[in-house]
Amino acid sequence: MKIRAAVVQAAPVAFDRARTLDKLDGLAAEAARQRAELVVFPEAFVSAYPKGLDFGAVVGRRTREGREQFRRYFESAVEVPGPDVDRMAKLARDHRLHLVVGVIERDGGTLYCTPLSSSPTTARSWASTAS
Repeated sequence: MKIRAAVVQAAPVAFDRARTLDKLDGLAAEAARQRAELVVFPEAFVSAYPKGLDFGAVVGRRTREGREQFRRYFESAVEVPGPDVDRMAKLARDHRLHLVVGVIERDGGTLYCTPLSSSPTTARSWASTAS
């Protein structure tokens, strides 16, 4: 059996979950128009990996700016399950795609870099490795 796969090489809208999900929708739609059946998005696509940020943390203290950076990072994370995950599952169904999307998952006070996968036909649309 052959499967037409697409690998997305795109950047998210850093720390803006809603705009990143809009971008994911557009990219998934484009892949579907090109007859992709499986679409794989980058690690931490929703909603960005904080490469280069230290959140103002040094031994014994943290800066005000660093706290603000971390707050934005934490608040832009995805809860699994949750409405953002439901939106991504709906995209998979609407575009008839199998999706693999890297997200920053928030579970309580902890953040995980989590790959989520969805099928347009499965009853439970998303699976998380962290939960």
